[in-house]
Amino acid sequence: MDKINIKINNVDYQVDAGQTVLDACHSVGIDIPTLCWMRDLNEIGACRMCVVEVKGARTLVTACVYPVNDGMEIVTNSDTVYKARKTNLELLLSTHDQNCLSCVRSTDCELQTLCNEYGVDGMRFTGTRPRYELEKSSLHLVRDNNKCVLCRRCVAACQQQHVGVIAPSERGFNTHIACAFEAPLSETGCISCGQCIVACPTGALTERDDTAKVMEAISDPTKTVIVHTAPSIRATLGEAFGLPVGTFVEGKMVAALRRLGFDKVFDTDTAADFTIMEEAHEFLERVKNGGKLPLLTSCCPGWSKFLEMYHPEFFENISTCKSPQGMMGGLVKTYWAQKNGIDPKDIFVVSIMPCTAKKFELDRYDMHAAGEGIADNDVSLTTRELARMIKRAGLDFANLPDEAFDEALGESTGAAVIFGASGGVLEAALRTAAAWITGADPVSPDFTEVRGEVGAKEATYTVGDIDVKVCSVSGMANVESILRAVNAGEKDYHIIEIMACPGGCVNGGGQPSQPAKVRNFTDLKTLRAAALYSDDAKKVERLSHNNVTVQKVYDEFLEHRGSHKCHDILHTSYQLREFKY
Repeated sequence: MDKINIKINNVDYQVDAGQTVLDACHSVGIDIPTLCWMRDLNEIGACRMCVVEVKGARTLVTACVYPVNDGMEIVTNSDTVYKARKTNLELLLSTHDQNCLSCVRSTDCELQTLCNEYGVDGMRFTGTRPRYELEKSSLHLVRDNNKCVLCRRCVAACQQQHVGVIAPSERGFNTHIACAFEAPLSETGCISCGQCIVACPTGALTERDDTAKVMEAISDPTKTVIVHTAPSIRATLGEAFGLPVGTFVEGKMVAALRRLGFDKVFDTDTAADFTIMEEAHEFLERVKNGGKLPLLTSCCPGWSKFLEMYHPEFFENISTCKSPQGMMGGLVKTYWAQKNGIDPKDIFVVSIMPCTAKKFELDRYDMHAAGEGIADNDVSLTTRELARMIKRAGLDFANLPDEAFDEALGESTGAAVIFGASGGVLEAALRTAAAWITGADPVSPDFTEVRGEVGAKEATYTVGDIDVKVCSVSGMANVESILRAVNAGEKDYHIIEIMACPGGCVNGGGQPSQPAKVRNFTDLKTLRAAALYSDDAKKVERLSHNNVTVQKVYDEFLEHRGSHKCHDILHTSYQLREFKY
């Protein structure tokens, strides 16, 4: 990369040619505030918080979109710049609901942080303030336009997901984010992925909070309350307590859950191993018997909802396996309930998931393994909701001891833990499928070609006498591209792993909020995924089919892979899901 000479705040620097002023300043350790800017997502210069002085320019310029050139002189901290940014904040607050004490994002709000830094109290400009009703029609999300700063990051995130069901509506003071014709979100093609929530800098978009339901169940002496945690939570929960991105906190997470009052703390990873057993079996049955290929994975409810609304032509391709969340709840309320002599109606199952679409999944078809009216999982909480529960309980998370999951359904393999990263489900399935095809466990269980946080990874593996062509893809725009290529005959695969959120569950819509300056300059997905792959490498057992807990449950209860009982408890179905807008 060619270097150019510029001056920032009277200090000479060499920076990369072609950078924006914002990137150039960041590269030399100078922070410039932003609200609307998200790298590769929303680079529109709308909020005006990043304004700086450039010698020769007639007005202040927006650093996020203004390119550097050789000899440029930039001032980022003048009185003029400071006053302009402060005025912009005051104008934003003039129409903003400032009820910060009760806001779920208080102390974790980018607008609030900037107001503290610039000494803004919101009292300078007063007048007419538009008021909006809360949007609460969907199972996973609440929208409060009274807290919206019109940064449009949510709109860009929704468009990136190839859904695009929200956009700015009306003009001037009446501008607000809405669905077409002001329709409820539940009537649109929203896939519940929650990427709009993690993009939002304020409390305008939040997940539907179900923590009160959980505390009520824990307080009910007639209920046995079981909690289970998805693979990626142990790689992200620590961020909510100030730990570095990618810190592995499985032991402290278990300890915290136990202290919150749950009767049993199980590991969803065990169900992920069951998922591989059923999905790998399904894959091999299709390969051997001429079934519909490519097999599309079904672990992600955001993706399966997308399929039901936009691509029903792939109904015969998608695996019928429930997600690990669904399988875990089903096994707890059948196998575990039977083994412990507990009526499934008296068991309350809580899942801790990285994903807001898991809230939607609770109400999906065929999610009642123990009988109609008995949901596999009663409540699904996001990582953020769990963090709030831990904080409210007064637990010093960073100093909790490391504790282990309860044993009944707690054993899992390295194959299960990597489900949280894009490519992990596919790699786990390949490990077991390779063993079953060849009759021996692979010498190395690592299929690294399908790892990584880029949109789509392709590989061909020779397993026995079969050249297995695979693809792992995340982010719905990338998924749409792959599906169109398959439909057109341009791509030919045996199996495709699909995750709705870019980078997989480690970047799910329920993961801890990170300010834009962290999200823009830190590779969150890679750091979080690295924690999972590190744990996988340390595991004594890294192949799902060698999980002794899984083997025991098949022997005692499920009979064999793909049995009728397995289909009743571990599998689901799909049907066309209609929407208006």
